[in-house]
Parts: sequence; C-alpha cells; structure tokens
Amino acid sequence: MSTLPKPFISEERYLELDRAAEYKSEYYDGEMYAMAGAGMAHNQIVLNTGATLHTQLRGKNCQALMSDMRTRIGSAARYAYPDVSVICGKPEVLDRRKDILTNPTVIIEVLSPSTADFDRSFKFVAYTAIPSLRQYVLIATDRISVEVFTRQPDGLWAPPAKATALDETIALESIECRLALADVYDRVEFPAAEASA
Repeated sequence: MSTLPKPFISEERYLELDRAAEYKSEYYDGEMYAMAGAGMAHNQIVLNTGATLHTQLRGKNCQALMSDMRTRIGSAARYAYPDVSVICGKPEVLDRRKDILTNPTVIIEVLSPSTADFDRSFKFVAYTAIPSLRQYVLIATDRISVEVFTRQPDGLWAPPAKATALDETIALESIECRLALADVYDRVEFPAAEASA
C-alpha cells in the first residue's frame, strides 16, 4: 500500500488552524504535527521545572513560560511548543496576538521514549537557529538524567553537561539558575530497574 504525501500547508494557514484548534500542533517546513498527550512523569517534570525556575527568577529580568507558548524557530517556517521556555528582557513576539515567542534564552524539552531522538537531533538543530538561545536542556522521563547544551561565545555548542543522580544540581548560567534534580524529579516514579540508571 502506498502512502500519499501530505499536502503542503502554508505558514499562515498553520497559524490559522493551530489558533482555532482544541489541541496543539507543531509545524515544520509545510507540515503540521499534532502533539500527543503527555503521561504523568512528563507533566510532573514540566511543572516541577517551571516552578523551580519561576521561584529563582522572581525579581529578576527573566521569566519562565510553560508549554502553551508557541515559539517561532529562527527565520525558517517552523513553530514548536517547548515544554518550558525562559526569556530575558522584553519578550519579543511575532505579531500583536502575542502568542508566538521569538527570543527564548533557554528552552527545556522533557523527553519521552517516542520523542527523544527527534528532540536530540532535528529539534535541537532547528532551535540553534534562534539567535537569542543560550542553553538547551533535555530532561528524561524514563530515568534520572538532565543534559544542558550551552552556546559558547564563538557561537558553537559545547558538549552537554550531564547530571544523573537526585543529589546533583546542574547550572543554567545564562539565567543564573540551578536545577536540583531532587526538585525536577519530585514525586516522579520510575520502574525499579530504571530509577538508578
């Protein structure tokens, strides 16, 4: 059985459809991708991470935003919904509806087994086209693991700093914050064999 190619959807049509839809879709190069619902661990990690950053950023020039904020990826026709974003300074938005962010400083993606490869490869490369982006954070849901990729002054991305134990803390220098893994994984349960992986 052959598969018919998906019809090309313009950027304008994507925004019209996504803004009217009951569910979120990301957009890459003319195609829309509906976002699947997330499990318990994913939701706990997103909330825990957003809450700890919100607390640390109070009174500072940066703010954390949760996963309902659409982000335009560079100048390409690409849009995503990062799990957590941090912006510093004045938020830059694409139009007067103020529902498309263009200047995140930090993007955090919480991985699931089905999205991990995409978030590590295609999405990471796409996000590097955002000039304001300084750090990209990947948080696993199936084990204790946080990775932080940092853009260097020369524009290149350093190999990730990694933390894999609940008693570790990892730095987000670009926003002068720290993520304690005990906070990130608070109340998250893993299968016994994977909890210490």
